[in-house]
Amino acid sequence: MLYIKNLGVHIGTFTLRDISFTVNRDDYFVLLGASGIGKTLLLEALAGLIPLKTGSITRDEEDITHLRIQKRGMGLVYQNQALFPHLTVLHNITYGISRKGMTRAERLAFAHALAEKVGVNELLHRYPNTLSGGEAQRVALARALATKPRCLLLDEPLASLDPHARSSMRTLLRSLHRNGQMVIHVTHDYEEALSLATQVGIMEQGTLVQTDTPTRVFQHPTSEFVARFVGIRNVFPGMLETSNTAQDDTAVFVTEGKRFRVLTSVKSGAGILLIRSEDITLSLNRPDSSAQNCFEGIVTDKAPARLGLEICVNIGVEIIALITSGSAQRLHLHPGSSVWLSFKASAARFIST
Repeated sequence: MLYIKNLGVHIGTFTLRDISFTVNRDDYFVLLGASGIGKTLLLEALAGLIPLKTGSITRDEEDITHLRIQKRGMGLVYQNQALFPHLTVLHNITYGISRKGMTRAERLAFAHALAEKVGVNELLHRYPNTLSGGEAQRVALARALATKPRCLLLDEPLASLDPHARSSMRTLLRSLHRNGQMVIHVTHDYEEALSLATQVGIMEQGTLVQTDTPTRVFQHPTSEFVARFVGIRNVFPGMLETSNTAQDDTAVFVTEGKRFRVLTSVKSGAGILLIRSEDITLSLNRPDSSAQNCFEGIVTDKAPARLGLEICVNIGVEIIALITSGSAQRLHLHPGSSVWLSFKASAARFIST
């Protein structure tokens, strides 16, 4: 377990302050926030590249706050990979273990096993300038894993990748986590967080403002900043039960026994469904429309929003719709009111986990 308490860093005019969170052995912890709010600086402080002004870092009851970088058990992977351009992929991977007391044969066998694990075994004699972005990121990941880190620190690892490489890297990172690798991953992409995280921390102006499971953070933001940043209030974990066919390009998503139609080409499996509040229509009678998702429910709450009103409707699960003030007056909705809720299959977005 990694325990960060009251961490503070001061670099130039920028300050990280009062950052506290815990990362358990089985956690994939994602730090989510806008660019320029100190996420990379926090990773560098954890790795020991930047001294702390205040606070402590404890790993498995051992205080590692002032340990040297090599003794911390952290493996840091930057967004730009930072590979050594004059070394082959093989020598980039073995660089971190060249002084570990292993024989040359042992180092080579270990490097080949790592290359196989991350999918770069065919690239070992190539140089970094000949690699694609996705290939280079996998090599950087292998180099970090070569030191057998207790915790893997990832700085925007998917930001510069194309969609195919990004999806492939997500699959690899999930596999590493399932096999016991503790991860702290920083990003500004909420889909990335939903796809990978077991715990999410939201950063704002140099501090941590909310920490919880991804579903709770997205469904129940604790501040206006978090609500505006995450943007989407309807977040449902569940299963994509059926894949689309040549006759029907939608699939069925099931959450808490509720079935939704979603337009997706993703294969069946576990994931998260996102529905924007503004894509949901409310009406007093069953709508005569092409929307494949149509449910009768009961209003459980209403609250002013930056634009219009947020109406919470229980249809077996609770869904939040955003409607205009004029629509609210016309519908006369209040807690306890019966209402019809509908949205198109194309308005629902599925993310595999």
